[in-house]
Amino acid sequence: MTEGAAGPLPGRPTKRNRRAHRTPRRGRALFVALSEDEHHLLVAAAGRERLATGAWAAQVLLAAARGTERPEYVELRETLATVMHAAGQARRIGVNLNQVVAALHSGEPPPQLQWYAEAAARTVRKLDDLADELCQRLP
Repeated sequence: MTEGAAGPLPGRPTKRNRRAHRTPRRGRALFVALSEDEHHLLVAAAGRERLATGAWAAQVLLAAARGTERPEYVELRETLATVMHAAGQARRIGVNLNQVVAALHSGEPPPQLQWYAEAAARTVRKLDDLADELCQRLP
């Protein structure tokens, strides 16, 4: 992690936001001069696909160089975002159930409470598995 005297340097990845790459890091860079309008167009296009601008540009340029169509993953990325949001909501359900159980702390919790806890755990596992599968299918 890159840090300055006041903490992480701006614009530099930290351990928290650095994702694991499925391919080795690319060692070559390409400089492209753009006007402000052109840059805004590219940033917006990359944002629609939830990609970093450089990653999006690399995909587009490589597809053009190979003479192949670039697959569109916008819908899959939106689905992944929705699934990840739902998984977060399901985790919150589990937290709430833990709080209810802690509040009861006298004897065995009611049977329906245990059923809700198990249902929440199953839901979280299914959503996590689906999110992992979507991540593996995306470039």
